Amino acid sequence: MQASELVTKPQRGIQVPYLAASIVLLIVLTIAANRLAVWGPSTLEFPIWAAGLGLMANVIFSLLGLKAKLDHAFRSELFLKIGLVLLGAGVNLTEIASVGLKGIIQAIVVITAVFFFTWWLGGLLKLDNKLRAVMSAAVSICGVSAAIAATGAVVARREQLAYVTALVILVALPLMVLGPWIAGLIGMSPAWAGAWFGGNIDTTAAVVGAGTIYGEEAVKIATIVKLSQNALIGVAAFLLALYWAVKVEQKETGQKPSAKLIWDRFPKFVLGFILLSILASFGLFDKEQLADLKNLRQWALTLAFVGIGWGLAFGDFKAIGLKPLWVFLSATVFNTVLAFIVSWVIFG
Repeated sequence: MQASELVTKPQRGIQVPYLAASIVLLIVLTIAANRLAVWGPSTLEFPIWAAGLGLMANVIFSLLGLKAKLDHAFRSELFLKIGLVLLGAGVNLTEIASVGLKGIIQAIVVITAVFFFTWWLGGLLKLDNKLRAVMSAAVSICGVSAAIAATGAVVARREQLAYVTALVILVALPLMVLGPWIAGLIGMSPAWAGAWFGGNIDTTAAVVGAGTIYGEEAVKIATIVKLSQNALIGVAAFLLALYWAVKVEQKETGQKPSAKLIWDRFPKFVLGFILLSILASFGLFDKEQLADLKNLRQWALTLAFVGIGWGLAFGDFKAIGLKPLWVFLSATVFNTVLAFIVSWVIFG
């Protein structure tokens, strides 16, 4: 999916009042989600509020017969990609290196094992290959961010991304609460617990939440381990785009893919992510600028999650079926157990 496809273009038949109403509705829902994230329970991160409000608006305006007329401003893919580019400013390679090779080793081991387990199980249950790719990336790397990169790499359908995104959000919240509780129950050290949270929980926000609950050292290790995974998004996206073009589509079409096709397939927002990460690592942003970029990222991602809730179509989920749910949950359990063992070996 190219960036040009994500930008709303003037179309015939769009009525200006409905376009204006769509923009206002999106802004109101986004502000409300961010306010609720501040005022509400600390365990509920802004993606939960944003997706929930978007879904609530989805249901209400669908019942009123107005949803299709108010779709124009809800460009979730565009806002997600902006947010993920800005996420690069929070991936400081110097901080990752401060933990030595431990975080990187854990990230590579867990990502590789979980990706191929999910891919294998999805194939066993005969899932659509594009859905398998998006789900495997989401569970193994970092949830929504990786799912978006994989969607661009394999040109997955929008409802497949929405399905995986919904599962990521629904599963991350209980893990954010259960993780610290289990860690405390069995007496895990802060470093071990933090590494477990970072390697297991899919979203960065939920990882930070779990680490914060367990303590200052835990949140530091959890964040660095998760950032080590985030830093591999670009590598994973390139390899997935290359594999898809060379192995999957060549087999289907019988034509050898060109370098241009692979470049077109590669999700370009990853380059922005890498650039900001390099700039941040060289100290080209001061604390105030990093804080501003973080705030902009949260607003962009809140807009995106509101759009995801707004765009959820339960009919599409019914058509996809329950098999992807079982694959996702099984892969999450595998990820949880594997990350527990690997973090114990490396950080315990």
